[in-house]
Amino acid sequence: MSPERYRNLNGDSGVSHYAIGADFIAVQFQNATVYIYDGSRPGAHHVAQMKSLAEAGRGLGTYINQHIRGEYSRTQHGW
Repeated sequence: MSPERYRNLNGDSGVSHYAIGADFIAVQFQNATVYIYDGSRPGAHHVAQMKSLAEAGRGLGTYINQHIRGEYSRTQHGW
């Protein structure tokens, strides 16, 4: 998994990096914890939306806060 820096076009996101795979997205927040979201949690629809927002560089943190919260598949510390 090769992370990319989140562009954070609004300038106020807690997201720092992300990585996209075929069926998952991994999101690293400022605290260095990486959250993996996939088809099992929170589901393919949410993962697709999160991928789109990550690539756009805007709205990912807000989407996670409003729609996902603790619905992640697993966590890891750093990449």
